[in-house]
Amino acid sequence: MPDSFSADVASEVLASGGNAVDAAIAAQFVLAVTLPEAGNIGGGGFMLIHKDSEQYFLDYREMAPAAASRDMYLDDDGNVIPNLSLYGVLASGVPGTVAGMWQAHQRHGTKPWAELVEPAVKLAAGGFAVPAPLARYASAFARKVEGKHPSVNFARYFGAMEAGERFRQPELAATLRRIRDQGPDGFYRGETAKIIATFMRKNRGLITEADLAAYEAKWREPIVAHWRDLQVVSAAPPSSGGIAVVQWLKMYDRALAANPRPAHNSSEYLHLLAEVGKRVFADRAEYLGDPDFYPVPVAELLADEYIAMRAGELNLAAISPTPAIQPGLQESEETTHFSIVDQWGNAVSNTTTINLGFGSGVVVDGAGFLLNDEMDDFSAKPGVANAFGALGGEANEVQPFKRMLSSMSPTIVLRDGNVKIVTGSPGGTTIISSVYQSILNAVEFGMDAQKIVDSPRFHHQLWPRDVIRHHTGLDAATRAELQAMGYKLDDRGFGDLQVIVERHGQLEAASQSSGRGATSVISIECPAKHCL
Repeated sequence: MPDSFSADVASEVLASGGNAVDAAIAAQFVLAVTLPEAGNIGGGGFMLIHKDSEQYFLDYREMAPAAASRDMYLDDDGNVIPNLSLYGVLASGVPGTVAGMWQAHQRHGTKPWAELVEPAVKLAAGGFAVPAPLARYASAFARKVEGKHPSVNFARYFGAMEAGERFRQPELAATLRRIRDQGPDGFYRGETAKIIATFMRKNRGLITEADLAAYEAKWREPIVAHWRDLQVVSAAPPSSGGIAVVQWLKMYDRALAANPRPAHNSSEYLHLLAEVGKRVFADRAEYLGDPDFYPVPVAELLADEYIAMRAGELNLAAISPTPAIQPGLQESEETTHFSIVDQWGNAVSNTTTINLGFGSGVVVDGAGFLLNDEMDDFSAKPGVANAFGALGGEANEVQPFKRMLSSMSPTIVLRDGNVKIVTGSPGGTTIISSVYQSILNAVEFGMDAQKIVDSPRFHHQLWPRDVIRHHTGLDAATRAELQAMGYKLDDRGFGDLQVIVERHGQLEAASQSSGRGATSVISIECPAKHCL
């Protein structure tokens, strides 16, 4: 049975006259209560908005504290210290979620802020019936992180969850009330900020009251690209997602210009897109980071000439040697996503995370929320992979106040200015694969919403070498052909796609059947000229 807490609240907001941004804010805070492994006020994310024919991208990614330094996760010999960027207080960046939701509300919200936060307050104070998957996951995580770091206190807060039992979070409820009543000052200043900073000092963490007060969510220009007769709007740096999705789609088309289209999920199809993926991830490692600290060459990476040059390198007959794949310019898992379209045709694609499931394993005593472990998304050392196997270098090295590179890829596809697809997924670096394949499933293969999200997907990211990770459902012949080519197959599924797609003049919504999400479609009467 899917978890519908946030979907139900978002539907209520829409039914009462709220817009897509109002519904997104309410859903975000509910997820912080009912989906603690990914929903958060202790993490961050990206919100992509299509409203009144304009596109907006909100970066509320976490930020390194002032005391962070490039080599903070290395020992005296220059080696990466295992788990230091994953568990405990040193793994956490300054959270951005509350500031992000406030910025979205100030610019695009219509309902009172307090009204949108209140459902989360009630669920934290009164409790909710724990879904069985959450109970199992929390129990397993409590065992996994025991003894990882002195500040890890996850088991005391979440380790005793029982399926079907009501779970209350009084400390989190108090924090949410301050956010409800004081806006961002209820988190970044005053009592909550003092609680966070005191907890950090006690556990030798880095985040201070000054770090919290200095945090800002930022409006940035989204990635906007034309692909076929569509306009693809996606996440800009410090996300790598938008650039990667557009590169993947455009290189795919370039390859098809000289070759027949392979059948969906055939070995030829997987190999073609894996070849593209090698080049996408080589560019990601070299050129992408926080644009406030590093000059990300967005235009160059998306230029038609560059896409054509990279597509010309593809080897459709065999696997390109991984070490030979270099950046092309000459001179760089646990998350949650929701997609919303309102009665006026406005859309929100929002991806939010505390990085790995349950983040750093640290709950702020007295405030009741989990801290992220997003510092692992920085490059701790050039050439050393993070938890998702992604490499990085100078563009994504740790610096004070810098935002770590992300793969979150909230995306909206438009046709003639109208919403065609709203898509996104959790899954670390696999997010990019989930998103571009959902677009191909809809546009190239004409699938309905449920088939888009449930069709087996695959992922290849240059390193680990020649590994294709895939969902179950690929036929035996395809798997055998890929192995004969030299691929190693990893059948661990990934992601949890949440998609809205327009087909035949109607909107369809679907949540991946194997995931935790739920969909809700409501009918609202309104004057025809004002409706979608």
